[in-house]
Amino acid sequence: MATERAVLCGYYGMGNMGDEALLASLLEMLPPHITPVVLSGNPQFTRDRYGVEAIPRKAAFEILPNLRSAGSFIWGGGSLMQDSSSALNPFYYGGLMGLAQQLGLRTIALAQGLGPLRRPWTQALTRRCLLGCDAVTVRDRTSASQLHNWGIPFTLAPDPVWALESRSPKGFWDLPAPRVAVVLRPHPLLTPSRLDRLIQALAALQTATDAAIVLVPFQPSQDLPLARTIYSQLSEKCYLWQSDDPRALKGLFRGVEMAICMRLHGLIAAASEGCRCWGLSYDPKVSQVLAEFDLPGWELADLPQESTTISQAWLEHYANGDPLSQTRLQATIDRARLHQEALVQALL
Repeated sequence: MATERAVLCGYYGMGNMGDEALLASLLEMLPPHITPVVLSGNPQFTRDRYGVEAIPRKAAFEILPNLRSAGSFIWGGGSLMQDSSSALNPFYYGGLMGLAQQLGLRTIALAQGLGPLRRPWTQALTRRCLLGCDAVTVRDRTSASQLHNWGIPFTLAPDPVWALESRSPKGFWDLPAPRVAVVLRPHPLLTPSRLDRLIQALAALQTATDAAIVLVPFQPSQDLPLARTIYSQLSEKCYLWQSDDPRALKGLFRGVEMAICMRLHGLIAAASEGCRCWGLSYDPKVSQVLAEFDLPGWELADLPQESTTISQAWLEHYANGDPLSQTRLQATIDRARLHQEALVQALL
């Protein structure tokens, strides 16, 4: 089969390891005859990390000729079409998808989490883009319901990071065991008062278990200052762990007794590696994963008022909680591969 270039579009090269995990997953899914060209915020990093061609994500003079020489354009996972963080997101991603469709490329929306779309024009743009796609897959029931209402065919499957092949993180096993991983991010719901309660609860959990607390900033530009704040208030057995390899970041969860996660892909990575998980939800996408997989956790807005209540719940889960069963985990991984089946079929 002749080779074909495909332009991959997502929130890549922006320092968010959740989105890097989505890119790594997408690259694993591509059939051999597809040569990827990644739109990246840091093309050199993307080239070095994945060994693929990459161009600046906003360099029109490079994007246009690459679209013209490509056969396919792929939105590669994540909540791209949403206007909660910025109304510019749908304009950027929708504009590129619309341009690709005008140029006659095969277009695919893969593993999308739609919304929130609060403005009529962002809803209309998203619907128009998806109507023009050759294949659409989504990762949650809310997005599936929206597509059903719009009359757009789709495949529903778990986030592809469930099926991402992990890698043993170098040096991680030198940290003292047992270990508890903590993946937090700044958010208006994580107020100073709530953060203080969480830090007190972590200190109590550490005292009761003698566990090393491993702080894992998934997006260091946002998460690292928060991790340093927590680090400064815990005992000597507290560590900061960073990696720019999403497979290694996923693999570290094999070596922890429990993970406490705000970030969606921290939660997915931990659960998929057979780790006990506790979720702290700031977003419906996190709440949906907690509900779908019966994982314990709290909405941040409903965080208990007493740190002792938090630490006692964590200690009970640390001592007696169970990870996902192997049967359910394997079934989830198998279903996550439906994204790949839809992608390969569309690229034939």
